[in-house]
Amino acid sequence: MTRPTVYVTRLLPAPIMAILRERYRLLTEPAEDEIPSTDDLKAGFAESDAVICMLSDTINEDLLSCATKLKIVANYAVGYNNIDLAAASARGIVVTNTPDVLTDATADLAWALMLSVARRVVEGDQWVRTGGWRGWAPTQLLGADIAGKTLGIIGMGRIGQAVAQRAQGFRMRVLYESRRAVTPPQGVAWERRPLDQLLAEADFVSLHVPLTEATHHLIGAHELSLMKPTAILVNTARGPVVDEEALVAALTTGVIAGAGLDVYEQEPVIHPGLVKLPNVVLLPHVGSGTLETRLRMGRICLDNIEAVLNGRPAPNRIN
Repeated sequence: MTRPTVYVTRLLPAPIMAILRERYRLLTEPAEDEIPSTDDLKAGFAESDAVICMLSDTINEDLLSCATKLKIVANYAVGYNNIDLAAASARGIVVTNTPDVLTDATADLAWALMLSVARRVVEGDQWVRTGGWRGWAPTQLLGADIAGKTLGIIGMGRIGQAVAQRAQGFRMRVLYESRRAVTPPQGVAWERRPLDQLLAEADFVSLHVPLTEATHHLIGAHELSLMKPTAILVNTARGPVVDEEALVAALTTGVIAGAGLDVYEQEPVIHPGLVKLPNVVLLPHVGSGTLETRLRMGRICLDNIEAVLNGRPAPNRIN
């Protein structure tokens, strides 16, 4: 029997690729760090029974119109704002995502950014590596305490709550803004606040909202002006949630003290103003970037593909 054809837009971890090669016919062998062109994507969608795509791939009406036998698009991500769900549904194409696997990895990274910005870790590393450091002095690279401060979380879903739970170890007061109230673990107090009030009170603000019309530029010049001049902003959610032009201005003029970013408005293009600022830590969208997490994401994609190609409901269908 002819094996179903699968198109994978980017190279996945080796154990996942091995399973794909064993079970299916791969349309092409993706190369490391090779970004598919529009023509590559169209060919892949036209000739495959299943596609594994990335959040960076734009799956629109034009692309889906090429899909003559495609049954499932398995998005290798939790978010799915890159996919035209209506266009997929109109063609009977199942779309799935990888929920509940990124929580800990992304929450850990949010804390890594908070700590790196507050304690000026990247500046210190560069100083030591370039030979500029001449020994300890009482005024060198003075940063900010985290313990005992106030953490504001915007978006209190799974990741936001995981970030809040980690704050217990730092004896932090936790404020949050969310569409609905959440129940904290027993013995823990989380205080719900309107956005403006949270921004005014928090020493650290961490973003964990999906990208929608309502959250596009949720943090702009007005919101930044409400924050403390000593505050630090962290974004591990989606780049367009923050108006980067306004953020550069706020960081340059001292409206806020610093920022840690893993996502950007025009990925992979970085605002040139951000690159020049020492009070910003910039990461290359690695929120889910642990081997364990990326393997779990791959297995979820495989489970969804296997189910759909065998006539069963997809465990993680989103359309």
